[in-house]
Amino acid sequence: MNKMKILFNGILNENPILVIMIGLCPTLAVSTSAVNSLGMGLAATFVLICSNMVISAIRKIVPDDMRIPIFIIVISTFVTVIDLSMQAYLPSLYKALGIFVPLIVVNCIILGRGEAFAYRRNVVDSMLDGIGMGLGFTLIIVVIGTIREILGNGTFFGSKQFIAQPALIMILPPGAFMTIGTLMALMRLFKNREKKKEGCKKEIK
Repeated sequence: MNKMKILFNGILNENPILVIMIGLCPTLAVSTSAVNSLGMGLAATFVLICSNMVISAIRKIVPDDMRIPIFIIVISTFVTVIDLSMQAYLPSLYKALGIFVPLIVVNCIILGRGEAFAYRRNVVDSMLDGIGMGLGFTLIIVVIGTIREILGNGTFFGSKQFIAQPALIMILPPGAFMTIGTLMALMRLFKNREKKKEGCKKEIK
C-alpha cells in the first residue's frame, strides 16, 4: 500500500469515528469542550503511534495465542506514560478528562489497529497508520467538541462567552449524539458524491 495512502486513510476513508464508528465512548464523554477534545485526541494519538510501532517491531516473536494480552501490556505502558505526564504537567486537563485517560488502554481504536494493522505490517507503515488514525480521531473529536462548546456554552476554547443564550442540550449526551449523527451524515453524503464522480469519469473513459 502507498505510504501516503496509509497516512491519509484514517483521516477520511477509514475515519475511526465517522466511518468505522469505534472509540465512541470517550468521544461522547469528553467532547463537551474543544480543549478537552484536543487533550484526549493528542493523548490517544501518542498511545496509538507508539503502541503500533512496538507491536509491529515485536510481531514476529509474539505467540499467536498470546498476542491480545501482550498488546494490552504494550498499550497500557504508553497509557501510563501519558497518564503520569498529564498529572504532572496538565493537572487541570487531567482532572477534566478523568477516568477516560486510563481507559485509553481499552479504546477500540488502539487495540483494533494493533490487531488489524500493526501485527501484520512493518514499523514504518504501522507508524504512518498510527499517525493517520490518530489525526482522524483528533480532528473529528475536536470538531465535535468545538460545535458542542460553541452551541452549548457559547464559548470557544474557554474564551469569554459570546452567545447570550446557548442551548444547554448540546453539552449533554443528546447533543453529542446529534452532533456525531450530523457529521456522519455529512461524511456519507461526501463519500457518495465522490463515488458518483468516479463513476462518471469511468463512463466518460
